[in-house]
Amino acid sequence: MSASTPPPVNPYATPPQPMSPADEKTWSILVHLGGIFFAWLAPLIGYVALKDRGPFVRAHVVTALNFQLTLLIAYIVGVVSSFFIVGFFVILAAAVLAVVFSIMAAVAASNGQYYRYPLTIEFVR
Repeated sequence: MSASTPPPVNPYATPPQPMSPADEKTWSILVHLGGIFFAWLAPLIGYVALKDRGPFVRAHVVTALNFQLTLLIAYIVGVVSSFFIVGFFVILAAAVLAVVFSIMAAVAASNGQYYRYPLTIEFVR
């Protein structure tokens, strides 16, 4: 390679293209609802794939991931404390909160509003 030849261009190094507002809303809804069925895995995949595609989808993906990680901790505490009867109630409460709050977040995303889950530890910013 001579000194005047530019280095080869990596086609995968281009920045991600921003999404349209409708696509951001759709993906935000899907990430929240995916958390009901796939727990922390759907928000994690959404975070990796969508975090740079727009501010609205990033905010929703981050809040969904933080909520699912908080629920993961609650499930672990419930399993560990299930030797005492209270653990089963912790697991049941976490499962109900996962469904209710995820639906509320999906509805807020469909209305174009930001949503913040209550009782959530902020792991990812």
